[in-house]
Amino acid sequence: MRFRPALAAAAGLLAAAAAVAPAPPASAAPAAAPVAAAAEPTLGELAAAKNRYFGSATDNPELSDAPYVSILSSEFSSITPGNSMKWDATEPQRGQFNFSGGDAIVELAQRNGQQVRGHTLVWHSQLPGWVSNGNFSATELRSILQNHVTTVASHYKGKVAHWDVVNEPLNEDGTLRDSVFSRTLGESYIADAFRAARAADPDAKLYINDYNIDGIGAKSDGMYRLVSSLLEQGVPIDGVGFQGHLALQYGFPSRMQENLQRFADLGLDVAITELDIRMQLPADSTKLATQATWYSDVTKACLAVSRCVGITIWDYTDKYSWIPGVFPGEGAALPWDENLQPKPAYDALRVALGGTPGGGDPDPVASCRVTYAVTNQWNTGFTASVTITNTGSTAINGWTLTFDLPAGQRVDQGWSAQWSQSGTTVTAVNASWNGTLAPGASTSIGFNGTHDGQATAPTAFTLNGTVCTTA
Repeated sequence: MRFRPALAAAAGLLAAAAAVAPAPPASAAPAAAPVAAAAEPTLGELAAAKNRYFGSATDNPELSDAPYVSILSSEFSSITPGNSMKWDATEPQRGQFNFSGGDAIVELAQRNGQQVRGHTLVWHSQLPGWVSNGNFSATELRSILQNHVTTVASHYKGKVAHWDVVNEPLNEDGTLRDSVFSRTLGESYIADAFRAARAADPDAKLYINDYNIDGIGAKSDGMYRLVSSLLEQGVPIDGVGFQGHLALQYGFPSRMQENLQRFADLGLDVAITELDIRMQLPADSTKLATQATWYSDVTKACLAVSRCVGITIWDYTDKYSWIPGVFPGEGAALPWDENLQPKPAYDALRVALGGTPGGGDPDPVASCRVTYAVTNQWNTGFTASVTITNTGSTAINGWTLTFDLPAGQRVDQGWSAQWSQSGTTVTAVNASWNGTLAPGASTSIGFNGTHDGQATAPTAFTLNGTVCTTA
């Protein structure tokens, strides 16, 4: 990630230094003025240079995590609300609408100059009980659907660039999925939803969205037949969303670029809308390398199709991935790990978009100091206090501290940070409230540990990849 205020601060320091430097002798040639290095482009900026967007999903509970929001706000050009625009969130009771969650994400995007993909107006899942168990007649259910789509799309008129109007309408064999809508209204509910959305917001791009249609196969063939039929009926559909929930154990989608192109050839935009690439845990270097290749291959497939308008990853960090809760034993699916550190997939995305690797790594801490003290010790245990001080000239926005405890010591319980230990290596990640350290600022964290002899202090500490001085 990159923080442009830090770059401005560095430029200011250079200017101040120039102001106090002694003037050169009259005979001396003037020295070249120092030039601050340009910030590396973000994924969003790299995609924009190729007339695409690069976005991330997010959800409202995550917005209290300041380091997470800092990356979300700076790295991406598009945001998709993961849950707060779905039917159960927006119309939990018939005729009673609640837009607070979606509004919060839209406002965040507007502050950052990001576009919003609306997700989703009509879906068989996450429906309130009054819809799924209402036993409505076809006439009444059609009116309910049209009213819901009209109200939600009207509320966000002019604020949402793309809408997933209908989500996941198909079975794996390409036939129409059974749902309260299809059982009562048949396939016509899809056209009804699109027509209502177009009337409510004529400028938003309207998409149909599904998973397992990324490559050529029975389900994508079914989607091709469906959208061809919608176009023949004059239904106002603008694009097809390919979710991209991939898994290493199942292989890369067959002929992905060709598949995207055949939908584009219908005169539709296409987009990768929910990309993540999961693996069976534990992750290892081989799996992460394969994952990186797949992220690159998906990106290249999109770039090769002129009507592929952008890519959205389904949140950017494993810290907030939906996958472990749905696929036990699987995960590590996203380009950032649980500590908000970029993985090989991040560099692969940068290179595929025409950038250089490493541009998204956290900015190196200019200088840091760590004070470690054992404040209490008993037969087999001890309490340690760790104070981190930013001795540099730019702010630290999100930090990860690592150090090795001497053999025989283990962290038992910690506070003011997220603590973990693997072997002798201890990792502490900032809490939501102490992730930003202004120049000269300090934060104190600590833990209770166990030992088998003496609670000897660690000898070295690393903050965001930079070795700190100790005191």
